[in-house]
Amino acid sequence: MLNARAAVLLDAGSDPQLTDVQIREPVGDEVLVGIDAVGICHTDVSVASWFRKVPVVLGHEGAGTVVAVGPQAQRRVGDQVVLTFASCGRCANCAADSPAYCDHSTDLNMRGSRRDESSALRLDGAPITAGFFGQSSFATYAIAGSRNTVVLPRRIDPALAAPLGCSVQTGVGAVLNVLTPQPDDAIVIFGAGAVGLSAVMGARIAGCRNIVAVDPIAQRRTLADELGATATVDPGATDAAATVLELTGGVAAAVDTTARPDVIASAVGVLRSRGTLALVGLGAMTAELPVALIMAKGLTVRGVVEGDSEPHTFIPHLVDLYRHGELPLDKLVTTYPFGEFGQAWAAAKAGEVVKPVLVTER
Repeated sequence: MLNARAAVLLDAGSDPQLTDVQIREPVGDEVLVGIDAVGICHTDVSVASWFRKVPVVLGHEGAGTVVAVGPQAQRRVGDQVVLTFASCGRCANCAADSPAYCDHSTDLNMRGSRRDESSALRLDGAPITAGFFGQSSFATYAIAGSRNTVVLPRRIDPALAAPLGCSVQTGVGAVLNVLTPQPDDAIVIFGAGAVGLSAVMGARIAGCRNIVAVDPIAQRRTLADELGATATVDPGATDAAATVLELTGGVAAAVDTTARPDVIASAVGVLRSRGTLALVGLGAMTAELPVALIMAKGLTVRGVVEGDSEPHTFIPHLVDLYRHGELPLDKLVTTYPFGEFGQAWAAAKAGEVVKPVLVTER
């Protein structure tokens, strides 16, 4: 057992608390990663409000260095890696290079491990829930599998690498992998958090002529401008849908990161004929949609998980985009020492920063 420091969720609805834990050695194809940086995602905050298998360590945007490997691991000690979502590698979707839709995704990512001797983590000697998104990376060390451990061909700042595992690949991938807009297309992104702003960057990379970002927070609208938006809309000050239509005449593509039923309905309403809406946000379980309009205009409403990416190819591609100045990740990230987890968590809950990233000193 290795001693580690982790942010442990002790009770559903509470905030994780830094405490000492123990982590076992890797087995099978597992790797032990020394976490150099980990992002806080909106999903972590949401899950903390209802997750019942406590105590648990959350965190699913880990980046670090491999320090030990199991006997069947496909990674090497010393590799710089980004941890991403887990997948089984055996089902039809995994075989088709669509691991985000793995048949076992819910079990592997959202339920965590069994709380028995197989768990990677111990608290006061007793097994606790680990394996959130196949990693539980709100810790100084994490166990992950080879499939959700992506090796970076060239080293980059871990604080910038961490969000590639979820937020950035989700937003950029929704545009480049799913919507695939043409250079003369218009696109609108509802919600300018880390995922939405990543979608803005993806739209700029795609060369879209009109890129509209909708968000009530002035600071995020300003950042959207800096990252490539050609226009921004404050939904608190105007009818967002009407303004988008006035600016674009109707968009070929839309991205919703809010998961709010009213916003989703507005997003459908601004699509031009045969346009596509990508739903990437987690929130409302149902929403009323204008079915007659969808049919009349031949619209597509498409759920998108993790940017439809195959992470072992897409994450290195994102690193290349960063290195060529196409993906200014530093504009999204605000760093905190790992010991200031509480401050970073509070900032994430309040929406005070776009992407809080904890940096460890092991």
